[in-house]
Amino acid sequence: MSVLQTLQERSNNTCELCTSKEGLKQYTIPPSLNENVANDVLVCKTCLDQIEGQVDMDANHWRCLNDSMWSEHVAVQIMAWRMLQRLRNEGWPKDLLDMMYLDGEALALARATGEHEDAANKIIHRDVNGVILESGDSVVLVKDLKVKGASMVAKQGTAVRNIRLDRENAEYIEGKVGAQQIVIITKYVKKL
Repeated sequence: MSVLQTLQERSNNTCELCTSKEGLKQYTIPPSLNENVANDVLVCKTCLDQIEGQVDMDANHWRCLNDSMWSEHVAVQIMAWRMLQRLRNEGWPKDLLDMMYLDGEALALARATGEHEDAANKIIHRDVNGVILESGDSVVLVKDLKVKGASMVAKQGTAVRNIRLDRENAEYIEGKVGAQQIVIITKYVKKL
């Protein structure tokens, strides 16, 4: 059974965040690189567009998190936590966050994208042209890079998909080049 089929069965073909039945899609929670049931949720187009920043956040739409934050599935809990963090200045999400519990491993994954940090304290990753990089973006190498600890050279023009950001250093991102997971300095990449 595919990951999508498992998610559809687990959610009874409804959005795992707002329970809509329209325009459902599989969403892999950043910074996860692989699709699997533990890292994915089934979401509707309305939720997905707001999660990815395609449209402005509608705080009233996210009142559904009052129910979905109690899901038995950790991936759903993590997405609920992240969306509540984005909306925490609204007032009511702060109350829900105070009630919510995530174990240490789930909380670490939930915090991996920095949703809980104030904008002034967030580390911003920029490519060679100054474009802001986000977890899950695709980049291309602008220079041949020798990979430390391996005999491999990552060639200029190589695409690196679904990058992860280093939350402690604005100059580092992680991604896969071939089968090798490597750390790349942001001044050697350009966002696709």
